[in-house]
Amino acid sequence: MNTFGKLFRVQLFGESHGPAIGVVIDGIPAGLPLTPEEFRDDLLRRSGGRKGGTPRVEEDGLIFLSGVVQGHTTGSPLAVIVNNKNTISSDYESFKNSPRPGHADFVSRLKSGGYSDARGGGHHSGRVTLALVIAGVIAKKLLSPAVVSSRIIEIGGENPWDAKLDQAIAEGDSLGGIIECRIDGIRAGIGEPFFDSLESVLSHIVFAIPGIRGIEFGDGFKAAGMWGSEHNDPILTTSGETAKNGSGGVNGGISNGNRIVLRVAVKPTSSISKAQQSINLKSGVIEELTVLGRHDACFALRVPVVLEAAASIALVDMLYQASAPHIWSHGVVVKDPLN
Repeated sequence: MNTFGKLFRVQLFGESHGPAIGVVIDGIPAGLPLTPEEFRDDLLRRSGGRKGGTPRVEEDGLIFLSGVVQGHTTGSPLAVIVNNKNTISSDYESFKNSPRPGHADFVSRLKSGGYSDARGGGHHSGRVTLALVIAGVIAKKLLSPAVVSSRIIEIGGENPWDAKLDQAIAEGDSLGGIIECRIDGIRAGIGEPFFDSLESVLSHIVFAIPGIRGIEFGDGFKAAGMWGSEHNDPILTTSGETAKNGSGGVNGGISNGNRIVLRVAVKPTSSISKAQQSINLKSGVIEELTVLGRHDACFALRVPVVLEAAASIALVDMLYQASAPHIWSHGVVVKDPLN
């Protein structure tokens, strides 16, 4: 659904052209210092208005509805909203009957029985990643001194990418990209062997970011073409430090104490001004579709901070679980030996 986490729970709500975007976060300890100013840098990294990004720029002023008193968290669920003020919903009227290729218009209409919000992509919009970034700022505070950072590896298959980006903008087309996330300071022993492996949980939340098409850890897909002796990571110390990091900091679904490294593939933005073909669901006729509205030529340019947020949220939830006592079927409570 729209909720992620077991002990650190994050619930997203809102639509791109609705009154507001919001998030409810449960599991924040009481007494954590928290002010609106702490969110400013990451919100600016996610915002539009720069080359290749959407010209839609919002104020993104935070409104705390609950969970904070006098600059500190209370321990109750934190509810935050950000009002949508810069919307032009008329640009999306035609998509009710002519779904945009590559977008969620068709499947969302089908799933909701025709009651989905077509304005700006509704709840499927990249605008909703604002809520993830808000939760991510808090998660980063809770993870400290561990550090989560992301960077763009390539855009449109190129680095540098300025010329390719200029071409996409000039032609009314779009580009995707590859983003790398590095996580330093996570101790060994976090994660489970199978369904709740570290890679599984991180992948679960990462694919909630609109437009993600793939994920890899460490050597990733290149490992399929390597020798075992080339991919394996020789262990150098009793603390688990390795000579290289082909595993991306994870063995058997569990963190090994080295840097966690993952990369994601972001698809080209679906909404492009270049003319495309789509079916008119009302008439049943294939028609030429020109997408109006304000869209990113390359949404991947704004993904690094969103990826950091998603990874941080997942890691906080997993660390909470690792710190809790293990309860066995015979009723004996055993404390986590790694904590």
